[in-house]
Parts: sequence; C-alpha cells; structure tokens
Amino acid sequence: MQVLLRYASAMLGKTYDSQVCSAARALELVGERWTLLLVRDALFGGARRFSDFQKSLGIATNILATRLDGLVEGGMMERRRYSRNPDLYVYLLTDKGREFVPVIIALTEWGDRWAAPDGKPVLYSHTVCGGEISQQLTCAGCGEVRDPAEVHARPGPGMPAEMAARMLSGPFP
Repeated sequence: MQVLLRYASAMLGKTYDSQVCSAARALELVGERWTLLLVRDALFGGARRFSDFQKSLGIATNILATRLDGLVEGGMMERRRYSRNPDLYVYLLTDKGREFVPVIIALTEWGDRWAAPDGKPVLYSHTVCGGEISQQLTCAGCGEVRDPAEVHARPGPGMPAEMAARMLSGPFP
C-alpha cells in the first residue's frame, strides 16, 4: 500500500487516507485520465511497448514513464525486457489489470450516453458469439436492478464502527 500511496501523491496531489471507500482507494491507482487510457489501450488496443502507448496517446514521455511505473508498482501491469542495449520492455496486464474491463465498459457506456453527440465511437463485442458487450447492475438476490435509484450503500465488514454509525445516521459522504 505504501508504494500505491506514494504514486498517488505524485499523480493526484493527495491521497484518500481519510476515506474508507474502495472506490476512493481505487482512484489512487487509476484515477488519472492518462492511466485509464493506458489500461484501455493495453486491454483493447494491443499496446504493449512504450512506443505503442506514446504513439496511440501522444502523451509526453516523462508522463508516460511515470504512469507506466505506477501501473507496474500498483500490480496492474508487469514489465518484461524484450531487448538489451538498449534495454526495451513490454508492459503486460496482470490479472488485476485485466479485471479492469468492466470498469472501462461501464465508463464507456456512460460516456456514450452523456458525452458522444455523434454516437458510440467504439463498440465492444464478445469474441465468441459477436454479441455487443454491456455492463449491467444486477442484484445477487433477485437478478434485477431496474433503476439506479434502487441501489443504496450500507456499511460493509471493512467499515470502522464509528464511520458505520455515521453512515447509518446521515447522508453518505
């Protein structure tokens, strides 16, 4: 966690230590636009080499190096040398990085609805059957969530007791 927090300080200018929230803590690693786009390009664009990411995104090399280092330190990517003299590396997604697919899909769907005036710029499909991929909320009990307003937050087992009491007594921060 120390490495993650050190990287977050450089990336975001602050950490979310006071937040007992998995979403806030995830933002410490992936809450910066270049980082999200690097993971997206690794997942769906075939980017593996430093030059692939640089060419695809047009990102400054110093920022790219910092973001890739952070993804490696955070366990979302691993760096493997493929050439010596000079040393060149590929950046490969770990299981942790590959499991970010639903987040990219959900963010894309939200963007398609609210930030794509000319229609969906990218379509995600299932390689096995060709069907369009979508991210959906589902209830583990009944299998349905018809409206996002049906979702509420409650304290989980990782919530300290004093914060759980505050959460139950008032608006969730």
